[in-house]
Amino acid sequence: MSVKLAEIIAVLDAAYPPSLAQSWDSVGLVCGDPGDTVDSVTVAVDATADVAATVGPGGLLLAHHPLLLRGVDTVAASTPKGALIHQLIKTGAALFTAHTNADAANPGVSDALAEVLGLTVDGVLDPISAGGDIDKWVIFVPSADAEAVRTAVFVAGAGHIGDYSHCSWSVAGTGQFLPLDGAQPAIGTIGSVERVGEDRIEVVAPARVRAQVLAAIRASHPYEEPAFDVIPLAALPSDVGIGRIGTLAEPLRFADFVARAAAVLPQTTWGVRAAGDPEAPVRTVAVCGGAGDSLLAAAAVAGVDAYLTADLRHHPADEHRRVSDVALVDVAHWASEYPWCTQAAGLLRDQFGAALPVSVCGLRTDPWNIESVKGNS
Repeated sequence: MSVKLAEIIAVLDAAYPPSLAQSWDSVGLVCGDPGDTVDSVTVAVDATADVAATVGPGGLLLAHHPLLLRGVDTVAASTPKGALIHQLIKTGAALFTAHTNADAANPGVSDALAEVLGLTVDGVLDPISAGGDIDKWVIFVPSADAEAVRTAVFVAGAGHIGDYSHCSWSVAGTGQFLPLDGAQPAIGTIGSVERVGEDRIEVVAPARVRAQVLAAIRASHPYEEPAFDVIPLAALPSDVGIGRIGTLAEPLRFADFVARAAAVLPQTTWGVRAAGDPEAPVRTVAVCGGAGDSLLAAAAVAGVDAYLTADLRHHPADEHRRVSDVALVDVAHWASEYPWCTQAAGLLRDQFGAALPVSVCGLRTDPWNIESVKGNS
């Protein structure tokens, strides 16, 4: 059996939607023909020459880190990245990357990290807000004209909620107004208070169609001056985003949790560093695969016992420890993201089975390779 590259891309895009990627990121197919068949997949954190050498003819290298993240003006074989591209093309291999979209997806990079640490994920550390840029329209209209107004705003783009259309809510009430000199009331007379049975209609609509909905109200409403409210709705947190918050099955001493991290993550020269009371109990932990010191404040607000991430810098970590009791665990960037390789490989195995051999590259691509320990004199 053979699998088209396009079929694999469809599975990866569904699991790690490109729309979740940061605006500065570069994700997706780097080289390869979607119409070609793929004989095998190799999953790795980094696309390096050594990793690419493990990808056989007709294979796909699925990498977490983008090879061409910043703009390039050449992929000549005389350049390191160009040489790698040429190496893949010559062997008929393809390269696909899932970076910050895989970070934010559910499950994603931080879910894989939480799993190997023995954490049950309870929430997202920095959720991507969902449902923003939505208005709620509240329209007051005589009951006899309510259906015409409803129809008009639906045509203008209002009333969609998920997989449903023509959504609205209404309740009957009484409207009151006093036409003044110069008015041309459709109902009532100038100088007399008028009370009319009206419906209050509520619908939601994307903010981008605000002008169209307003025009539809004015065109379909019988009043010279329709009464309505436009209320921008707050975005709600979703189940996708960067980092995860999880719970250990049983509390551990902080020192023991640090030891667990060192034991379950692949060994690196960077190792595992920590800042906190060794005896303090740890039950709730925030994790972020990859560089995560930008989420130190989020970890503090989350009220967890510890925060594990990579690439913690001196000053942000020092400032955090001055104001927060959340203990810190700093691991190697590559090690924190390596568990995702198993997750992504499992995704493809579940989808394609024996038709597509999938392997995780065991090469350590962490850039640090020399550890110098000062001896005792």
